[in-house]
Amino acid sequence: MCGIAAIFKYGQNIETADIPQWIAVANRILWKRGPDGEGTWLSEDGAIGLTHRRLAIIDTTAAGAQPMATPDGRLRIVYNGEIYNYKELRHDLKSRGCRFLSNSDTEVILHLYREEGPDSIRRLRGMYAFALWDESKQGLFLARDPLGIKPLYYSDNGHTIRVASQVKTILAAGGADTSLEPAGHVGYFLWGYVPEPFTLYKGIRSIPAGSTLWIGKADPTIEHRVFYSLPEQLRRAAAKQIPTSEAEAKERLKAALENSVRHHMVSDVPVGLFLSAGLDSTSIAILAARQVTEPLRTFTLGFEQYKGTLMDETVSAERFAKMLHCTHETRWMSIEDFAAELPKIFTSMDQPSIDGINTYFVSMAASETGLKVVLSGLGGDELLGGYPSFSQLPKIVSLIRPLDFLGKPFRVVTAPWLRHFTSPKFAGLLEYGGTLGGAYLLRRGLFMPWELPIILDPDMVREGWRSLDPLINLNKEVGHLSCDHHRVSALETIFYMRNMLLRDTDWAGMAHSLEVRVPLVDVELIDKVAPLMCGPMRPDKKTMIQAAWGQAPEQLLNRPKTCFSFPTREWGVTETTTKGRGLRGWALEVYRQVQRYLPDE
Repeated sequence: MCGIAAIFKYGQNIETADIPQWIAVANRILWKRGPDGEGTWLSEDGAIGLTHRRLAIIDTTAAGAQPMATPDGRLRIVYNGEIYNYKELRHDLKSRGCRFLSNSDTEVILHLYREEGPDSIRRLRGMYAFALWDESKQGLFLARDPLGIKPLYYSDNGHTIRVASQVKTILAAGGADTSLEPAGHVGYFLWGYVPEPFTLYKGIRSIPAGSTLWIGKADPTIEHRVFYSLPEQLRRAAAKQIPTSEAEAKERLKAALENSVRHHMVSDVPVGLFLSAGLDSTSIAILAARQVTEPLRTFTLGFEQYKGTLMDETVSAERFAKMLHCTHETRWMSIEDFAAELPKIFTSMDQPSIDGINTYFVSMAASETGLKVVLSGLGGDELLGGYPSFSQLPKIVSLIRPLDFLGKPFRVVTAPWLRHFTSPKFAGLLEYGGTLGGAYLLRRGLFMPWELPIILDPDMVREGWRSLDPLINLNKEVGHLSCDHHRVSALETIFYMRNMLLRDTDWAGMAHSLEVRVPLVDVELIDKVAPLMCGPMRPDKKTMIQAAWGQAPEQLLNRPKTCFSFPTREWGVTETTTKGRGLRGWALEVYRQVQRYLPDE
């Protein structure tokens, strides 16, 4: 896990003198992502620069340092992430005559690209974002992992492309168009996060998950290729043979989980775990504890606000940690701790989000013990149907679809008075609830579309809404899927998990130089589990814990779902932002503060 940045001036007769300065600033801004080392490479002609901040996890020696090059200097790479199948790939490459100078996964990417070119990306299992310079082809190859676990942003002005792990890195180093991007601002208030590929700035975009970009001197047109699509994988999964018994489904799930956790434990440094009292992290804890010789180190966050309530995870988490013989630590937090840390939180938060604070503090606890790597249970709800949306959304659509012709008139009439005593979402039920995408917008939406002109400039709202086109895009993602579970899973994974949960996990963990791995967000796992989810023996999260544990304790199976909850509404707003339902006040505060805590150039 690291921080990377690159700059490539591909235009003709373009001044290159500022590249060293840009790279130096980018490296400084990225230091929290990699305090173990740094490296920079600049081409002789001054047209390309790569920089890297290192968090040493696989091959912690100097041989694993970056930027890394092939012996002939043809290929150079800066890379952020982990390739969990790198040992298998290395063995294959050695059988083809490749010689390795390190034990790192970084070198595996270089040799694989040299042997197989851009299509080599399909063989990587893991989370990653990288920039690879191809000297012989005089071009820059950028790639981001299939499920979007690791971020990668770029700015292109027609003659120079700038790339980095963070939006704030590009802002600080300069050169990007920083005028406001309406889609980013509208999307934030619509969802509580900035939806990809947008940011708050017109000149900065996210490289889409599961895609690559290529830009070369000979042909400076950016070539965008998609190598992975979750909806397409789910569509193929629905056609696969499904188990005919509950025992077979459970056995398949168990084997897939064991395989994923085993791969995610690959590390040259100790691996810990974020342990809530829920089924996801506990299942991973069971399987991970079997992979280590020393007791697994686990962490739980506790709040005085929740003591004695169902939201208090600490008692159950400590009980299960003891059952699994883990070395467990509970970190207690007060509102004073939260207030003292807020400026650092807003500085670290790369793009505004209403979530992620819980991960920030539990990451702090893990990092302070000396750990560099932890596992998280993120992704179980999206895969195995843990959210109410899996049962609720299809029912809403079937009920509302015959009445959707009444939608807009009903909303126009009722919205002004409904908002005074209930959720404003009810006004849009008939207008949006007749399609799965519209029903999903109602469920996950923060502010409703008709409320946005109250918060933002109406012209910005109109332009942002046109660019986002959320109803069309939501329904387009699931249009070719016939299985309701797959359809909701795709929406929750592509929009909520990728744009909020995974992005927040990245910045919150990296704020403490901590790598957070997500074994339940894995392409190979999805490939094995997705076919089970449309059959009569569909496993759920209780099936998962039973498959992992064997005979799971009754108090775990029947405990209400809580997740890593945080008293954000109670602690996170000021006197000027407390109005509004749910997390709306916190959303306004985050929006104001994140832009205030931008890095200095």
